[in-house]
Amino acid sequence: MNNTIELYYKSAYIKEFDAKVISCLEGKNGKYEVVLDKTAFFPEQGGQSSDIGSLTDESGKEYKVTHTAISSSEGLVRHITDSPIAEGCAVHGCIDWNHRFSNMQQHTGEHIFSGIVHSRFGFENVGFHLSDSEVTMDYSGVLTEEDIREIELEVNKAIWANIEVICEFPDADRLATIDYRSKKELSGDVRIVTIPGYDVCACCAPHVLKTGEIGLLKVVGLQNYKGGVRVNILCGQRALEYVNSQQNIIKELVNIFTTSEGKIVDSVKKLSDENSNSKQKLAEAMDELVGYELKEIDSSKEDVFLIKPSTYDGNTMRKMVNELSKTHGGYCGIFAGDGVDNYRYIISTGCIGKELKAIQDLLGNEFAARGGGNAKMIQGSIEKLDVQELLKKLEQL
Repeated sequence: MNNTIELYYKSAYIKEFDAKVISCLEGKNGKYEVVLDKTAFFPEQGGQSSDIGSLTDESGKEYKVTHTAISSSEGLVRHITDSPIAEGCAVHGCIDWNHRFSNMQQHTGEHIFSGIVHSRFGFENVGFHLSDSEVTMDYSGVLTEEDIREIELEVNKAIWANIEVICEFPDADRLATIDYRSKKELSGDVRIVTIPGYDVCACCAPHVLKTGEIGLLKVVGLQNYKGGVRVNILCGQRALEYVNSQQNIIKELVNIFTTSEGKIVDSVKKLSDENSNSKQKLAEAMDELVGYELKEIDSSKEDVFLIKPSTYDGNTMRKMVNELSKTHGGYCGIFAGDGVDNYRYIISTGCIGKELKAIQDLLGNEFAARGGGNAKMIQGSIEKLDVQELLKKLEQL
């Protein structure tokens, strides 16, 4: 079987084409793998998601192409469809141009970004992923926030300069003279993508004709990753949608705080400080209330179990249990929840040193509790709890 003729190498702007089905095999999960004699569908490879679209047969029946993959050993592009197409059938292919063009924008923007990182810092692009929702690049060295801002500006200057993007397959003699980036050793025909002044890189994917078609590049994420950094970018319409979403968030915050955009950060910081102060005062008031409550408990009681509302947090529960353990020799525990659902508990053993295993077994076997701990304290949760039944069982220990 001959290799599929790859029309996307003739031009990244071929949106529709006519072809013939040379095979159709049933694949996984009820899908079918359709091989054509030629195609404009770019298959998933090089870290980039594949083209999608449709094939229409001579009768007018349309078949959705949900994925495209290539067999490196056979050189055949397989179009994944929901139903089979007869071998020998003539079809009209139509790629989802919005999806393809978005990928072209993202990938060409990545080339400029990675080229600048390589020339300025000497770092290699050791990882690349382009999906329908994100673009990530992994670099072999560390970049700071200031570095990223400078690179982002330089990339956009290259976009605004509307530089020609050259995609070609140089012959072996000429290829040997070209200094190009590549993530791995390559053999056979090598496709070189050149953005003059910014990048020369081996790449198989479709790209825009001129950098101006990228529109805009925006860095949306930076994190340390495997000794280097991982950078997230968005280009073109994706970048515009991201900027719009951030602007909408700011507008909403401006309305909530009844302030201006320039003062929104100060307003949020002020609210955060007030919230922290309120939490501190509430914690102090809760500690005082807990102190009064614990003093009212008969000190001669050996075991003490208290039922509290779900508003009691873990720190308050732990403080109460610790205080109870100082004056009561047996089991000391707090169960916090409302009604019958989602109770949390913390239980300790007092100065007598009763073993907690008996309680742990009871809670696990009869109340399906999930949790753990040590010889001094156990904690966990119970999804459904009849509190009165629990208290009766605890009294029998």
